[in-house]
Amino acid sequence: QVQLVESGGGLVQAGDSLRLSCAASGRTFRRAAMGWFRQAPGKEREFVAAISWISFSTDYADSVKGRFTISADNAKNTVYLQMNSLKPEDTAVYYCASTQSYGSSRISSFSYDSWGQGTQVTVSS
Repeated sequence: QVQLVESGGGLVQAGDSLRLSCAASGRTFRRAAMGWFRQAPGKEREFVAAISWISFSTDYADSVKGRFTISADNAKNTVYLQMNSLKPEDTAVYYCASTQSYGSSRISSFSYDSWGQGTQVTVSS
């Protein structure tokens, strides 16, 4: 099992930036990819971004392309989500997730087997 701890959330104004971090511990020797998802009040959890630990290839939701960047630090077992030009509609609890399954869809929450506790991001207009 992999333990994930997110940090970096907060309250910002529209147009500001935030960087979320997700530190992984435990069985990190077997890992395929990590992703970020978010859930706003009254809405379903949605995919935001993902990165492969093997190729470092990335995926993004259309709603965040060009504004968010996902990156990974292998030595620190940490994944980051740099969020620029934040909008009020980005307000949500952001979760990081890890999968040990190679080849599974990185944009599907069902592919992930470990989840963090979430960090709140609030963007005021």
